[in-house]
Amino acid sequence: MKHVRVRLAAGGREAEIHPMYDVWTNAPFVERATALQWNFTGDALGILHYAVGDADAFEARVATIPEVVDHEVVRAGDDAFYAYVRDATTEALGDLFGPITRGGLIVVPPIRYHADGTVSVSLFGPDAEVQAAVESLPDPVDVSIEAVGGLRTVAATVETHLTERQREALAAAVDLGYYEIPREATHEDVAGAIDCAPSTAAEHLRKAESRLVSSVFEP
Repeated sequence: MKHVRVRLAAGGREAEIHPMYDVWTNAPFVERATALQWNFTGDALGILHYAVGDADAFEARVATIPEVVDHEVVRAGDDAFYAYVRDATTEALGDLFGPITRGGLIVVPPIRYHADGTVSVSLFGPDAEVQAAVESLPDPVDVSIEAVGGLRTVAATVETHLTERQREALAAAVDLGYYEIPREATHEDVAGAIDCAPSTAAEHLRKAESRLVSSVFEP
């Protein structure tokens, strides 16, 4: 079995694959985006994204794309949003997703869109199927290998980065308003909620925050 992280580049021809591919990689109102989960059925592709950018401009653009059959946007602050988009599959998009979604292959989330227009995708499965999928990706997509490994190199979910006590401390902090602006609770309040010393609660929160930030920015 093999885990391969590849970077896809369409050289400015993203719109030829699908208009939404062009939006996520090139639109000036999307600073960065991550595909969190998706479902490809052959004739449609549903994807849940998290993006940093202008949600209003994004919604206005999506409304003009005939291939988008359904969408919903939920704001996540002033400059971030979640977006569910269901696309009708173009022939080029089917050619792109087909090789990496059939057989025994698993596409490991997330899919990351980079500022230079490239996209990082992780694949795991039998060596021969991974190799065949990479080699069969169509023009105009150019493929470069970023990393190769085994099952141990597959990215862990955010939850697996945290200990039970760290999750408990974070949950209490959120419930108490520790992360509200302005802050509505202190680490002493968190300590009282999870029955530990204030210094211990503060340590749990620091370590949990560090691991969560690292899970976002580590490759």
